[in-house]
Amino acid sequence: MTTRRKFISAGALAGAAALAAPASVRAQSAIKWRFQTYAGSTLGQFVTKPVIDAINAAAKGELEIELYYADQLVPTGELFRALQSGTIDAVHSDDDSMAAPVDIAVFGGYFPMATKHALDVPVLFEQYGLRQIWEEAYAEAGGVVWLSAAGQDPCNFNTKKPIRSVADLSGLKLYTFPTAGRFLAQFGVTPVSIPYEDAEVAVQTGELDGMSWSGITEDYTVGWADVTDYITTNNISGAWIGSIYVNEQKWADLPEHLKHIVRSCVEAGHHFRNQWYWGGEAKLRATGDKLELTTIPAAEWREVENAALVFWDEMAQMSERSAKVVQIFKDYNAITAKSGTPYTCL
Repeated sequence: MTTRRKFISAGALAGAAALAAPASVRAQSAIKWRFQTYAGSTLGQFVTKPVIDAINAAAKGELEIELYYADQLVPTGELFRALQSGTIDAVHSDDDSMAAPVDIAVFGGYFPMATKHALDVPVLFEQYGLRQIWEEAYAEAGGVVWLSAAGQDPCNFNTKKPIRSVADLSGLKLYTFPTAGRFLAQFGVTPVSIPYEDAEVAVQTGELDGMSWSGITEDYTVGWADVTDYITTNNISGAWIGSIYVNEQKWADLPEHLKHIVRSCVEAGHHFRNQWYWGGEAKLRATGDKLELTTIPAAEWREVENAALVFWDEMAQMSERSAKVVQIFKDYNAITAKSGTPYTCL
């Protein structure tokens, strides 16, 4: 298994070609960035810190990034504005959670039924045109550069009570994402937005009945598996669409060789998270002893899948660009539907 130490070493090697900066450049004062992630400190050590460590190691003192975890500098919902204004310099989050004022924001995070696996995300961005759409949207917003997106874990339900039917969703108070919550509300779910690090205690106090926020790997890693009892194998989306963003002026001021290091380490980070989550999801479903697996039968779950398609069409009405994104999701899912296993497996 790839360790964080191996990852950091790999990141340093990946950026080696870019490190041949003149001694005069290296002697200058370090460029310093403040970077905030969506993740709390326990999860952040796996999903964001390896990237930051790799960049810092490869930059050899020319760029020094200080990492802050969820809500430490600003609330997650204010990340875009803080990044745009220069209060912070870079962010790991998703368009939806950080309330990015772009018409494609609803498609970040967990857009219902858009993906089945983490690898769907880079394919959609690199082969189906989402990269160009995201770059265009953020260029129009101004002040923030969108660098790259990747998929992570699925969005299951981990709860105090078992979910074995769609009807069991009704009345649940769940910590979830803005757009996912908007979608789930039609099934009687009450979406709750609170600071990430408060979710565990909120279940213990009864403010929450559980989460629709992640897969089983995150549940075990951050302690949510200690306060909930069940997890559904059904998910409302197969992969979180998360991105790395940088303040526009900070990115413009960064020398090209350091931009290369940042991009290389970010891409290495995507790969690291993919294997960490993929392995964790399988192992913990098979051997985990804290959460009992439940499943809503496929025939009944189809009601949720069909509702997602209606929701897609509603979101397509927001703008011409939103319609393009929805059409890309439809085209890609039509291809995978014809492709058979493993593309059609959840």
